[in-house]
Amino acid sequence: MSNIKYILGSFGDPDEMMHGIEKLQENNIKIYDVYTPMPIHGIEAKLGIKRSRLDILAFFCGITGTASAFALIYLTSVVDWRNNIGGKPAFALPDFIPIMFELTILFTAFGLVLSYYASTHLFPGRAPRVMDLRATDDRFIIAVDAQQNAEHSKIDGLLKDAGAIEVKHNERKYISYE
Repeated sequence: MSNIKYILGSFGDPDEMMHGIEKLQENNIKIYDVYTPMPIHGIEAKLGIKRSRLDILAFFCGITGTASAFALIYLTSVVDWRNNIGGKPAFALPDFIPIMFELTILFTAFGLVLSYYASTHLFPGRAPRVMDLRATDDRFIIAVDAQQNAEHSKIDGLLKDAGAIEVKHNERKYISYE
Protein backbone atom coordinates (compact mmCIF):
# COMPACT_ATOMS: atom_id res chain seq x y z
CA MET A 1 0.00 0.00 0.00
CA SER A 2 1.24 3.47 -0.87
CA ASN A 3 2.24 5.92 1.84
CA ILE A 4 0.56 8.80 -0.03
CA LYS A 5 -2.23 10.18 2.14
CA TYR A 6 -3.57 13.08 0.06
CA ILE A 7 -3.51 14.28 -3.53
CA LEU A 8 -3.49 18.08 -3.64
CA GLY A 9 -4.59 20.01 -6.70
CA SER A 10 -3.43 23.63 -6.63
CA PHE A 11 -5.45 26.19 -8.60
CA GLY A 12 -4.81 29.87 -9.25
CA ASP A 13 -8.42 30.82 -10.01
CA PRO A 14 -11.57 30.04 -7.99
CA ASP A 15 -13.61 29.31 -11.13
CA GLU A 16 -11.10 26.67 -12.22
CA MET A 17 -11.22 25.16 -8.73
CA MET A 18 -15.03 24.98 -8.90
CA HIS A 19 -14.69 23.29 -12.30
CA GLY A 20 -12.23 20.83 -10.72
CA ILE A 21 -14.74 20.03 -7.97
CA GLU A 22 -17.40 19.35 -10.62
CA LYS A 23 -15.06 17.06 -12.60
CA LEU A 24 -14.11 15.05 -9.53
CA GLN A 25 -17.75 14.69 -8.45
CA GLU A 26 -18.81 13.63 -11.96
CA ASN A 27 -16.31 10.75 -11.67
CA ASN A 28 -17.51 9.80 -8.15
CA ILE A 29 -14.27 10.81 -6.46
CA LYS A 30 -14.76 11.89 -2.86
CA ILE A 31 -13.17 15.22 -1.99
CA TYR A 32 -11.58 15.35 1.47
CA ASP A 33 -11.53 19.15 1.82
CA VAL A 34 -11.05 22.42 -0.08
CA TYR A 35 -8.76 25.20 1.17
CA THR A 36 -9.17 28.76 -0.11
CA PRO A 37 -7.55 32.07 0.83
CA MET A 38 -10.95 33.83 0.75
CA PRO A 39 -14.61 32.84 1.11
CA ILE A 40 -16.23 31.43 -2.03
CA HIS A 41 -20.00 31.69 -2.23
CA GLY A 42 -21.78 28.48 -3.11
CA ILE A 43 -18.92 26.12 -2.31
CA GLU A 44 -20.71 24.65 0.72
CA ALA A 45 -23.66 23.55 -1.40
CA LYS A 46 -21.37 22.11 -4.06
CA LEU A 47 -19.42 20.08 -1.48
CA GLY A 48 -22.57 18.99 0.36
CA ILE A 49 -21.71 20.66 3.66
CA LYS A 50 -24.67 20.88 6.02
CA ARG A 51 -25.97 24.15 7.42
CA SER A 52 -24.36 25.25 10.65
CA ARG A 53 -26.31 24.83 13.88
CA LEU A 54 -24.60 27.71 15.66
CA ASP A 55 -27.85 29.65 15.87
CA ILE A 56 -29.40 26.89 17.96
CA LEU A 57 -26.35 26.82 20.24
CA ALA A 58 -26.45 30.62 20.55
CA PHE A 59 -30.10 30.47 21.57
CA PHE A 60 -29.47 27.90 24.30
CA CYS A 61 -26.39 29.77 25.58
CA GLY A 62 -28.49 32.95 25.73
CA ILE A 63 -31.33 31.23 27.58
CA THR A 64 -28.77 29.82 30.03
CA GLY A 65 -27.39 33.32 30.61
CA THR A 66 -30.86 34.78 31.13
CA ALA A 67 -31.87 32.02 33.56
CA SER A 68 -28.57 32.32 35.45
CA ALA A 69 -28.96 36.08 35.81
CA PHE A 70 -32.57 35.77 36.93
CA ALA A 71 -31.70 33.06 39.46
CA LEU A 72 -28.73 35.01 40.83
CA ILE A 73 -30.66 38.27 41.19
CA TYR A 74 -33.79 36.62 42.60
CA LEU A 75 -31.92 34.53 45.14
CA THR A 76 -29.78 37.43 46.33
CA SER A 77 -32.38 40.24 46.29
CA VAL A 78 -35.57 38.44 47.22
CA VAL A 79 -34.68 35.27 49.11
CA ASP A 80 -31.31 35.86 50.76
CA TRP A 81 -30.96 39.62 51.32
CA ARG A 82 -34.44 41.12 51.33
CA ASN A 83 -34.42 44.92 51.80
CA ASN A 84 -37.37 47.26 52.05
CA ILE A 85 -36.26 50.39 50.22
CA GLY A 86 -38.91 53.10 50.19
CA GLY A 87 -41.77 50.59 50.22
CA LYS A 88 -40.80 49.15 46.80
CA PRO A 89 -41.34 45.43 46.26
CA ALA A 90 -38.28 43.18 46.55
CA PHE A 91 -39.23 41.42 43.31
CA ALA A 92 -39.36 44.19 40.70
CA LEU A 93 -38.76 42.59 37.29
CA PRO A 94 -37.91 45.82 35.39
CA ASP A 95 -34.90 46.22 37.68
CA PHE A 96 -33.63 42.77 36.64
CA ILE A 97 -33.79 43.31 32.87
CA PRO A 98 -30.47 45.14 32.26
CA ILE A 99 -28.43 42.54 34.14
CA MET A 100 -30.30 39.65 32.50
CA PHE A 101 -29.61 41.19 29.09
CA GLU A 102 -25.90 41.58 29.84
CA LEU A 103 -25.50 38.00 31.05
CA THR A 104 -27.45 36.73 28.04
CA ILE A 105 -24.92 38.39 25.73
CA LEU A 106 -21.95 37.26 27.84
CA PHE A 107 -22.99 33.60 27.96
CA THR A 108 -23.77 33.60 24.23
CA ALA A 109 -20.42 35.13 23.30
CA PHE A 110 -18.38 32.79 25.50
CA GLY A 111 -20.40 29.75 24.42
CA LEU A 112 -19.90 30.48 20.72
CA VAL A 113 -16.18 31.18 21.09
CA LEU A 114 -15.64 27.93 22.99
CA SER A 115 -17.69 25.94 20.47
CA TYR A 116 -15.69 27.50 17.62
CA TYR A 117 -12.42 26.46 19.23
CA ALA A 118 -13.74 22.98 19.94
CA SER A 119 -15.10 22.38 16.44
CA THR A 120 -12.07 23.72 14.54
CA HIS A 121 -9.35 22.45 16.91
CA LEU A 122 -7.82 25.94 16.92
CA PHE A 123 -7.22 26.26 20.62
CA PRO A 124 -4.95 29.13 21.66
CA GLY A 125 -1.29 28.10 21.65
CA ARG A 126 -1.73 25.29 19.12
CA ALA A 127 0.44 25.45 16.02
CA PRO A 128 -1.63 25.95 12.86
CA ARG A 129 -1.60 23.04 10.43
CA VAL A 130 -2.38 23.36 6.76
CA MET A 131 -2.16 21.05 3.76
CA ASP A 132 -0.28 23.54 1.58
CA LEU A 133 1.27 26.75 2.85
CA ARG A 134 0.19 28.70 -0.25
CA ALA A 135 -3.50 28.06 0.52
CA THR A 136 -3.46 31.06 2.85
CA ASP A 137 -1.89 33.38 0.26
CA ASP A 138 -3.02 32.93 -3.30
CA ARG A 139 -3.81 29.29 -4.12
CA PHE A 140 -7.01 27.28 -4.07
CA ILE A 141 -6.36 23.70 -2.96
CA ILE A 142 -8.52 20.61 -3.50
CA ALA A 143 -7.47 17.72 -1.25
CA VAL A 144 -8.49 14.20 -2.23
CA ASP A 145 -7.97 11.30 0.17
CA ALA A 146 -5.58 8.94 -1.63
CA GLN A 147 -6.36 6.01 0.68
CA GLN A 148 -10.03 5.93 -0.39
CA ASN A 149 -9.39 6.47 -4.11
CA ALA A 150 -7.14 3.91 -5.76
CA GLU A 151 -6.79 5.51 -9.20
CA HIS A 152 -4.16 8.18 -8.49
CA SER A 153 -3.27 8.77 -12.14
CA LYS A 154 -6.95 9.33 -13.02
CA ILE A 155 -7.27 11.90 -10.23
CA ASP A 156 -4.09 13.63 -11.39
CA GLY A 157 -5.43 13.78 -14.94
CA LEU A 158 -8.81 15.16 -13.87
CA LEU A 159 -7.19 17.88 -11.78
CA LYS A 160 -4.82 18.84 -14.61
CA ASP A 161 -7.71 18.90 -17.12
CA ALA A 162 -9.68 21.20 -14.81
CA GLY A 163 -6.83 23.72 -14.83
CA ALA A 164 -4.68 22.78 -11.84
CA ILE A 165 -1.36 24.58 -11.80
CA GLU A 166 0.25 21.77 -9.85
CA VAL A 167 -0.71 18.37 -8.47
CA LYS A 168 1.19 17.11 -5.43
CA HIS A 169 1.11 13.88 -3.47
CA ASN A 170 1.23 14.57 0.25
CA GLU A 171 2.64 11.84 2.51
CA ARG A 172 1.69 13.51 5.78
CA LYS A 173 -1.66 14.70 6.98
CA TYR A 174 -0.59 18.28 7.62
CA ILE A 175 2.36 20.59 7.16
CA SER A 176 3.25 22.21 10.45
CA TYR A 177 4.83 25.63 10.84
CA GLU A 178 7.08 24.26 13.57
